[in-house]
Amino acid sequence: MMKGYNPLSRSFRNAFAGIGHTMGERNMKIHLVTAIGVVACGCIFNLSRLEWLILLLNIAGVLVAETFNTAIERLADRVCPTYDDAIRGVKDIAAGAVVIMAVYAAISGIIIFIPKFL
Repeated sequence: MMKGYNPLSRSFRNAFAGIGHTMGERNMKIHLVTAIGVVACGCIFNLSRLEWLILLLNIAGVLVAETFNTAIERLADRVCPTYDDAIRGVKDIAAGAVVIMAVYAAISGIIIFIPKFL
């Protein structure tokens, strides 16, 4: 192995760089602000371990879905910089996956938090 070359650390650097690429996206910012709000509410309402697990899994699911959506959109734009119906369909499918996860997360959040307000 070459001195100073560490494939594992390089993999992590690349992964964090990839995460950084998503941080400029408007929708990712919305998801992150929402996640911070949900975590703050969880702290205020003293959630159970199971409730925390559900919320954190849902937050991760939304962020992962948005990350894949961003990757698909950028790849599609690179492959076909002009408008194309098929590419538009691929982008819509990826965005739809984010919506499915976000709706599921919102419903789960409602189920967890509504009883805390009553």
